[in-house]
Amino acid sequence: MKFLFRDKPVYIYGLNYKLGSIRRDLDELKANNLVNSTVKSLSELGYRYCFGLSGTETLLTLAAAPLSSSLACAGEPRAVIFQHGAAESAVLPWESSETDIARRNRYFGPALMQQLNIDHVPFFCSFATGCAGFLSLLASAGGVLSSSDAAVDVICAMGDCVPPGVMFDLKKERILGSDHSSAFVVGEDNRGYQLLGLNYYSTTRTQVPLVEVVKRTLEMIRDLASSLGLVLSENDVAIHYQNMFPDTWKMVTRYLNIPRVEHVMVGMSEHAHCGGSDSVISLGQLHRCQAGRLHAVINYGIGLHLGVSILRETDQAIV
Repeated sequence: MKFLFRDKPVYIYGLNYKLGSIRRDLDELKANNLVNSTVKSLSELGYRYCFGLSGTETLLTLAAAPLSSSLACAGEPRAVIFQHGAAESAVLPWESSETDIARRNRYFGPALMQQLNIDHVPFFCSFATGCAGFLSLLASAGGVLSSSDAAVDVICAMGDCVPPGVMFDLKKERILGSDHSSAFVVGEDNRGYQLLGLNYYSTTRTQVPLVEVVKRTLEMIRDLASSLGLVLSENDVAIHYQNMFPDTWKMVTRYLNIPRVEHVMVGMSEHAHCGGSDSVISLGQLHRCQAGRLHAVINYGIGLHLGVSILRETDQAIV
């Protein structure tokens, strides 16, 4: 499914993120029985450290700072869209003795909004798109903007933390994660990045061969560029990948055969994989106010959700 934003320009700015305050190296993770894989196998992929919540932190306290910062970049009126990658973070804990189902409706998004005193703002929540959450948020926010008859800034927020007793890595796919949160603004203010379009694919299969991921990613990038009338080989392009499958993404960049291309994977060794926040982090760091430069953002979520978006950098800062 493709979404093209031709009639009403849409921009992304106000990108903010925060990681858990406790940094652990691979040896410490293994010693504390927090990873499935061996230190050697994770190290060979490029991982060194990951971040987790301290004893005084919660998902709410982690996510409050980036959401608050992004709200400060937005105008009025606003809507807020939340995304979670782990099912455990979709609902806050409740007392086991609570039998009133209405009182068990303690979802992360509205609880965070109440904490920040913005409980009057319309909000939407989802968690089934996993680590492809950045692009699923763009699709949702773009829909809100394209249908609105007034100027609207949509705030998008993500957050995930590892529940007690759950490992920080995925054994079969050797993906090491960090507790993270991020937020950004999707609006009509001409700054940051202009969202040109996105291409999204999903399947309910639990396992997908990486060769298929490579093939589909290439097809989706080329198809989206063609629909937008873009010739990637004639442009300066940065391709943003998430901090997983480094060899897979290197193949995608190589097969695209773009003369002026920057292969972007930010902080894999320092903070591991941060779900959909990987894209927020890299876009925040790669913005150079270089008007016209293209950015292709690739998102992969277990399931499979595979998303490709193409952005055009503006000469106005992201803040």
